[in-house]
Amino acid sequence: MPAPPLTPLATAVLHVGSPERVLAVGCGRGDAALFLAREFPQARVRGVDRSEELVREATARVGLDPEGRVAFKAGRPSSLPYPDDFFDLVAQIDSRPAPTEIARVLRPGGHLIVTAERRPRHPLEFDPLRLGRKLGRRGFELVEAEVAGDGSFFVGRLRE
Repeated sequence: MPAPPLTPLATAVLHVGSPERVLAVGCGRGDAALFLAREFPQARVRGVDRSEELVREATARVGLDPEGRVAFKAGRPSSLPYPDDFFDLVAQIDSRPAPTEIARVLRPGGHLIVTAERRPRHPLEFDPLRLGRKLGRRGFELVEAEVAGDGSFFVGRLRE
């Protein structure tokens, strides 16, 4: 039986401490954002996805949330609808990261997680060394990169 698709993310979060503000980019129906909200109960978690329909589905899954801890918005990874230096953790889920935009919304010292599922001829399966070099040019340093379950992850930290 294949590992659940969140296995790379579940393994990656072990390397990021306890963030207070978290963003899941490419959140789809909200699985990753809701996982991150459970993993970091003190954090405010936001999800962004290109598809307004998926954002509506994710929002419907939140249920009763009187504190407003979890919320979703439609938006593009290359133009995130959030202010500069706002998040402690950004998780890019199964899509190519936009390093400049992530670095803009991530506070210095904050973490970036990039996950990719391994599927036959999957275009997003990444080479951690190449990704590390690309992100390094945008101020990220490698924390950890591994295969986990049926995918892989990269954890980087934005230099201060």
